[in-house]
Amino acid sequence: MRSFTKKLLFGLFFLTSLTVFSQTKITGVILDGEFNEPLAGANVVVKGTTDGATTDFDGKFEITTSQTSGQIVVTYLGFQKSTVSFNGSANLGNVNLTADENQLEGVVVVGSGIIDLAKDRKTPIAVSTVKAAEIQAKVGTADVTQALVNTPSVYVAGQSGGYGDSRITVRGFQQDNTAFLLNGQPINGMEDGKMYWSNWSGMSDIANVIQIQRGLGSSKLAISSVGGTVNFVTKATDKKQGGFASMGVANNDYFKSTVGYNTGMSKKGFGFSVMLSHWQGDGYNMGTKGEGQNYFISFGYKPSEKHSFNFLLTGAPQYHDQNYTKSISKYLQYGRKYNDNYGYLNGQYLSERTNFYHKPVANLNWDYNISEKTQLSTVLYASWGRGGGTGNYGSRVRTADGHVDFDAIYANNQSANGEGMFGNGTYLIRASMNNHAWYGMVTNLKKKLSENLSFNAGLDIRSYYGTHYRQVANFLGLNSWTESRNLKNSFDLPSGNVVSNTVTDYGIARPWEAMFNTIGEDQRIDYDYSERISYGGVFGQLEYATDKFSAFFQGSASQQYHQRFDRYDYLPEAKDSKKVDNFGFNVKGGASYNVTEKHAFFANAGFYSRQPYHDNIYLNYTNAVNPLTSNEDVLGIEAGYSFTSNIFVANVNVYRTSWKNRVTTTSTVLAADTTIGTTDLLAGDLVYTSSQNDEQLHSGVEVDFVVKPLSGLDVKGFASFGNWQYKGNSVQTRRDENLNPLDISKVDVDGGKVGDAAQTTWGLGAKYEIFKNFSIDADWRNYDKLYANVSARKDNFELPSYDLVDAGLSYKLFVGKDKKNSVGFRFNMNNVFDEVYLSELTTANQATSGDTTWNGINVTNSGFFGLGRTWNFAIRYNF
Repeated sequence: MRSFTKKLLFGLFFLTSLTVFSQTKITGVILDGEFNEPLAGANVVVKGTTDGATTDFDGKFEITTSQTSGQIVVTYLGFQKSTVSFNGSANLGNVNLTADENQLEGVVVVGSGIIDLAKDRKTPIAVSTVKAAEIQAKVGTADVTQALVNTPSVYVAGQSGGYGDSRITVRGFQQDNTAFLLNGQPINGMEDGKMYWSNWSGMSDIANVIQIQRGLGSSKLAISSVGGTVNFVTKATDKKQGGFASMGVANNDYFKSTVGYNTGMSKKGFGFSVMLSHWQGDGYNMGTKGEGQNYFISFGYKPSEKHSFNFLLTGAPQYHDQNYTKSISKYLQYGRKYNDNYGYLNGQYLSERTNFYHKPVANLNWDYNISEKTQLSTVLYASWGRGGGTGNYGSRVRTADGHVDFDAIYANNQSANGEGMFGNGTYLIRASMNNHAWYGMVTNLKKKLSENLSFNAGLDIRSYYGTHYRQVANFLGLNSWTESRNLKNSFDLPSGNVVSNTVTDYGIARPWEAMFNTIGEDQRIDYDYSERISYGGVFGQLEYATDKFSAFFQGSASQQYHQRFDRYDYLPEAKDSKKVDNFGFNVKGGASYNVTEKHAFFANAGFYSRQPYHDNIYLNYTNAVNPLTSNEDVLGIEAGYSFTSNIFVANVNVYRTSWKNRVTTTSTVLAADTTIGTTDLLAGDLVYTSSQNDEQLHSGVEVDFVVKPLSGLDVKGFASFGNWQYKGNSVQTRRDENLNPLDISKVDVDGGKVGDAAQTTWGLGAKYEIFKNFSIDADWRNYDKLYANVSARKDNFELPSYDLVDAGLSYKLFVGKDKKNSVGFRFNMNNVFDEVYLSELTTANQATSGDTTWNGINVTNSGFFGLGRTWNFAIRYNF
């Protein structure tokens, strides 16, 4: 018996030893297959067992199992499940996961050293990323800004103005104080920093990813990222052969068709991709018709492992009729879709206000892997913009319901013998032209100094030349127009200028015509000037990163040069302004620490000394240099925490941004005749108000999360609580549409609320896969603490809060041989419950006893009602 017991114990020990010594060790790295970034918190399990692990911050995992062969199953929120076979102990290397939504695959990311994409919490900033599938699904007929509405501290407004007229604010800062980059190329306007989304109407078709970095961001350039930095990364030349065709329809007779094809990369390293689209629609509000195209051409060449090149050309020629803000009382009288910028001539529709533009953008990217530790990335870029906007010129006549009476105007012009001028009751439609040529280069050298330490250094050069003038777009029966010059210096100028260009139709207000036709200087009216802006900057970054800790320090310095050339109101010897140059810089740094694989903290701080924009350097759009202009000072501090697991991800951020020595400008359309200073103005006239020497203090808290409580169900949410206010005093100047000063005043604005964006927002969204490849999704958002978009003032008031619900359905059907092709269907309905709300006000007239109000707001205030219920449907065939 004792002998048997010994044998049994020996046998058990032997079997246990075999088990121990036959254990298999499996290692690898889990990556986002699209951007080659590590995925922290991915769940890795040996199929059929409970043996598993969670990836660390660098996406690495290690599993010990008794299985000598089998499969591992990798799951991660937002990505498709991946299964990989193993046989014995092995390092599986990189395991790439694919996003679980319908999107183009195999995209070549170029200019990786130029494009500053933050790597989640490894880069210590607040960041949100939207990928191609969500962009294509959610944007529909809206501007690409719609893709960012479910992001903390982001507010989108202006859609009621017409196609392409939206605006975006980040942490309460408007577009001229948020940096926008296209493949690393700055695209904010050089003169004023503004963005015009009508010039980028094709962005939703070509964007591969949009990343918004709130706050100072990770960009190494000396750019105006006061509120944040928005990176648009476009598709490049696709690796795989194939293409797609899509068609979409929407409310108000909207139609869009798109086709694209990729040759794939040949064995010799060549590839070519092209995409073309056309859209047209009547617009949600009356008198907001539009039409446009989008083209995208990409040529890639990879001659060796060391070099890769990609040339890209894209443009979005478009025109759209515009709706301007008007008094609430007008909306209540004529309906919320009312627009008084159009009328009829001989029974044919004609708009007084049309935006038209064509801005081709080209860039050449070169990535050079000098060695394993050294990489050089360079982008050469150029853009050529042509177009502008039309408006009234002379004595306008309106119908009883407020529309432009073009028949009466035409008759008046005929009764004046076709000789137009101010003072004889004549009128024409003018076009304010804005033409430019912009060339630049950004280059970045990255050097890995050690396993954990890397250094970046680069150069940013830009040259911009813009020309601005007005010309006649439609004479409306006139034979000529005699222009009286607006004297802006002490020189004696000719008393008048007669224009009689034979263009009497509306053809000039179209993008393709404007691109290839430039009117002569002798046929320009009202103003004719140009400006040259040159920019040179250097930047550098030192970054240290380990599994637990990362830190960076960045610095940049830039010099800008400005000059203005006024051909219209100055004699030749005085047309060139004084040259102005100014120096600016920024410094910023931050660090992040991963307490565990699931918990991480970060903090950053930075200071900007930002040069003033060109339009603030020269007074009243003359050659006179503004003696009060100085650099703006921006100080930002931010901290955050993130939690990451395989089913739940959450981020919390706090921030404080102080902005001094700043200049802002707002505009409003007068609702009634009035006098400002000594100048009589009429209802419908545009008035600009500029404020100088304000200080703004923006602070707040942001929360966002993603959770996957059930298989097939994704839930997202966000919240932001801001306190954005003015400090000190403001010097305010009001100007008419021709930028002539009307009055100047000094105002105490301390404690006044910053308008144009909701300071408190909540949002919750969910997507559920009802069955394979068929899903439903919905998003709810609440906007509160929204104040009027007016110049700094102490008594700004709050608009009523409102809720919006958007919903959509998606279905993908696989067809063709081996089911490699697919047909996708997408239906969106925005503002499902047809909420009636004010999306913005451009005045802040307080309601007093006896005033007529709407939801507590004085009806004399001007603004926009938000869009009501809208819908769109699209079919997409991928082959």
